[in-house]
Amino acid sequence: MATIYLIGDSTVDDNTPPFRGWGWALPEFVKEGVAVKNHALSGRSSKSFFEEGLFAPVEEAMGEGDLLLIQFGHNDEKDDAERHTDPESTFPEMLLYYIQAARRKGVQPVLITPVSRRFFAWATSLLYTHGEYPLAIRKLAKRESVPLCDLEMDSRKLYLELGEEGAAKLFVQLAPGEHPDYPQGHDDRTHFCAEGAKAIAGLVAEELRQNPLTKGYMK
Repeated sequence: MATIYLIGDSTVDDNTPPFRGWGWALPEFVKEGVAVKNHALSGRSSKSFFEEGLFAPVEEAMGEGDLLLIQFGHNDEKDDAERHTDPESTFPEMLLYYIQAARRKGVQPVLITPVSRRFFAWATSLLYTHGEYPLAIRKLAKRESVPLCDLEMDSRKLYLELGEEGAAKLFVQLAPGEHPDYPQGHDDRTHFCAEGAKAIAGLVAEELRQNPLTKGYMK
């Protein structure tokens, strides 16, 4: 059985309801006989995921014919020493480590740009919030001939098509008193509800279908 391994942050992580990352929904889009193992974990960057030993079990388990989907960037932007990477140096270096580890095991790596946050500047425009990290991923994918899912641009296009009100429905929206952890309510602009996770997983699946190296895994 082929397996798709996922590494990344909270936007990929299965999470706890009402929060869901797109990795939670990806199994709906894969062919019968393909397993999905989501190792993404909230709050992690490309650096901290490795340094906390979270990649070690993935590296050990994955094997010939599997896929490794890699999405980092949200937390690499943070300025704390445990997570921060530089988009010109340490960020692509960490991603390259994951790529090379996959290739040593006969696994196809796939790079994914970080999903867009929901910050509308006005009705027809979204702010770019990931700085140079998506560009660093695109450059590395081209240099290393790695399949790329440009989820930043795909999700941006989706939000703009849905409009500000429609896009909000993809994210966790809590009224005051609805959830004990958020007594004043919560308007999340980064993390998805189940509906949003399914929509974003659909974008990833479509990108994978379009690439001859990965299309065989998807419905």
